[in-house]
Amino acid sequence: GRIKKALSGFYYVDTGEGIVTCRARGRFRKEGVSPLVGDRVEITVSGTEGMVDAIGPRRNVFSRPAVANIDQLVIVASNAIPQTDPYLIDRMTAIAALKGCEVLICINKSDLDHADELCAIYEKAGLPFLLTSAETGDGIAELRERISGKLSAFTGNSGVGKSSLLNALLPELNPILVGAVSDNSGLGQHTTTAARLYHFPQGGDIIDSPGIREFGLWHLDPEQVTLGFIEFRKYLGGCKFRDCKHDNDPGCALREAAENGEIAEERYDNYHRILESMSQVKTRKNFFNED
Repeated sequence: GRIKKALSGFYYVDTGEGIVTCRARGRFRKEGVSPLVGDRVEITVSGTEGMVDAIGPRRNVFSRPAVANIDQLVIVASNAIPQTDPYLIDRMTAIAALKGCEVLICINKSDLDHADELCAIYEKAGLPFLLTSAETGDGIAELRERISGKLSAFTGNSGVGKSSLLNALLPELNPILVGAVSDNSGLGQHTTTAARLYHFPQGGDIIDSPGIREFGLWHLDPEQVTLGFIEFRKYLGGCKFRDCKHDNDPGCALREAAENGEIAEERYDNYHRILESMSQVKTRKNFFNED
């Protein structure tokens, strides 16, 4: 079956005939592997409970959210309250590209703000985006079409309306807890506490995951991050120097493309913000790992 939910060492496996609550074999811990929501698994059933015996081949693995085999990462954002920093979106789109995963940027709360500047950034980047409003229902039909037949993971910063969108897509479920935005901070409150998979009647599955505070890239090489920005790829190899850092290097094709408006300047700036944050994290890790 497929793992629908993982919580406190229990794995809830949908076998097609029902949900079996399972534990994982001890050897998984010794091997440093954990079953994840989205995993196809083999289980042994005894009575009403079971044991996860084997994990099937994975298409991809995400650590935040902790899910596997994702066809499409739906990044839910907002230009209202709370306002999503494009830097967060760009980190997630880079990871999705490197994981071989489709991406859809879902800009919710369009009834409050149409997010014209945000749309312009991702239109220039060639990344698919969609305006929705869980409040009015605008864009829900198109979102339903975009996720049909796929395993899609919904993610984004807290308060942008992931659970509200899920309620709009799956009204037959009991309403999923929807949290209010804090008046003091303008930040959303975490309402989803664990990743959970829902079957989509039109075909496919949806994973709702907790709001993301961080989406780490520190373990990657700078060259990998560059490839994660898909619109950058056609300029690579066009720089004057082979070891170009794509910053102030003479003859940098990527910087020239940003200056000429061929790629969004915001994406170029966020790319360097990511590299800088990676460098800071690696420096801290090296410091604390010293003997």
